[in-house]
Amino acid sequence: MLNFTRCNTKKPFDLERLIVTLPLSFRFLFRISVSLPSMKTFFYLALLSCIMIGQSSLAQKRKSMYSYKYKSVRMSKQKAQVVCPIFENSKYPYHGIGIKVGDPVAVTYKYYQSDKFAIAIDGGSAASGLYSKHHRERFENSLEEETSDLSETRYVKHEIINEYVVEAKLLYQTKADKIFPGLQSYAGVGWQFRQPNIRYAYFFEPRPRQREIGEFESAKLVHGPTFSVGLEYAYFKIPVSAFVETSLFVDIADDQGWTKIQGGVGVRYVF
Repeated sequence: MLNFTRCNTKKPFDLERLIVTLPLSFRFLFRISVSLPSMKTFFYLALLSCIMIGQSSLAQKRKSMYSYKYKSVRMSKQKAQVVCPIFENSKYPYHGIGIKVGDPVAVTYKYYQSDKFAIAIDGGSAASGLYSKHHRERFENSLEEETSDLSETRYVKHEIINEYVVEAKLLYQTKADKIFPGLQSYAGVGWQFRQPNIRYAYFFEPRPRQREIGEFESAKLVHGPTFSVGLEYAYFKIPVSAFVETSLFVDIADDQGWTKIQGGVGVRYVF
């Protein structure tokens, strides 16, 4: 059987060692008190009181163990404003309305059904300059429908009067907080309707050696599927979201199989 003995690691009280640590004036008073027995008890009591007062003051100044681990943070009133994500899982659905700049330039609405699914509807005008070449190539087809009785014609120019666009998309969203807080990515499919109104000018020969200028307008309804991907950021002091997206449009009506890459950036007010 093992026997354990409690050890006392504290050193015995040494009065002379304590006296050496006192200031010179206290040492002098102590020597006098030793020589005068009547003052010896008084000095011991006074010395004990001083020690107790000193320890209490040190205890008040001593920092807690948590103060070394956790430092207080000081910041200005402006920085202390709380910035929170706009979308909270417990408050779906949300609505968002705003503007989109790019192709098309449009008013945009988004219905956030949940944190996973959303529906976006955009309506506006196409960036006509991006479609000028395509409209030029479609001159012959449009001419056959408008002036099929003319034998000799040659393209001169065309003018895009307007080109309205309406599209709707079903989107699937995923959070991308690991990249940046408040960021989410999305992908989806939809359908786009386009109504280009174009005025063409051309030369024609009603009779031999006689050339005249004619013109006509073409307004065809163009439509087809769209495939979209994008990023949306919503981590502001005000309830808005910013997004950037790109889409692929496929024409299945006028010029079947023709594709066009579209895209843009925008902001929405979320409520």
